[in-house]
Amino acid sequence: MHVLSVSSLKGGVGKTTVTLGLASAAFARGLRTLVCDLDPQSDVSTGMDVNTAGKLNIADVLTSPKEKTVRQAIAPSGWSKVHPGTIDVLLGSPSAINFDGPHPSVRDVWKLEEALAILESEYDLVLIDCAPSLNALTRTSWAASDRVAVVTEPGLFSVAAADRALRAIEEIRRGLSPRLQPLGIVVNRVRPQSIEHQFRIKELRDMFGPLVLEPQLPERTSLQQAQGAAKPLHVWPGESAQELAGEFDMLLDRVMRSGRIPDPRDTK
Repeated sequence: MHVLSVSSLKGGVGKTTVTLGLASAAFARGLRTLVCDLDPQSDVSTGMDVNTAGKLNIADVLTSPKEKTVRQAIAPSGWSKVHPGTIDVLLGSPSAINFDGPHPSVRDVWKLEEALAILESEYDLVLIDCAPSLNALTRTSWAASDRVAVVTEPGLFSVAAADRALRAIEEIRRGLSPRLQPLGIVVNRVRPQSIEHQFRIKELRDMFGPLVLEPQLPERTSLQQAQGAAKPLHVWPGESAQELAGEFDMLLDRVMRSGRIPDPRDTK
């Protein structure tokens, strides 16, 4: 089971949108996928059409990561009505904010890792939508992860935020979790005609080289529309949605290569 955190240290760059795009690509590919909603805004749970009635959530899991609690906090995504496959959500909750202090104990930092270890044989890929800060929730997520995708947009503060995130990943790798590595930087909301955007992307490439992932994701309304309807991008009609779906497929290829995740299509 490969665990990928999707992070940004700055709100509003489309981190949850990238998580949903990758989840849609993984589901379309046939990977058994769990999306863990660690952002107190809980937008991933909404965007994946989950029925939360009678369910526990991530706050319960972080309180007590026992098997019974973990299983009661997972619900199937409504996306599974679209086509067969495994796509589940570890439900988010605004109460997760109570676990986002600046100085988590070592015991608290490992609680998500403990919870996910219970599910090791049941999923191929876990995507964690992180809180947009470097407090306890993000550290908890990174401690449970193999890789971190850092989402940014081509703006003035993007380089500084990406640099800060990569330094923090290195700090956690050294001090806490030696297996943790950056997947790279996902540049989101790109307007290809914008000279400013081209300049910022060049700046990111000059600083971070091959860590700047291809493709960069263009700004498209189709993704917001699919999200608003709580449907996977890969079944959303229209040329622009299908182009964007193809770009998320390419990002997923990178995730699968770095995590050595077998492609289900090769075994058919």
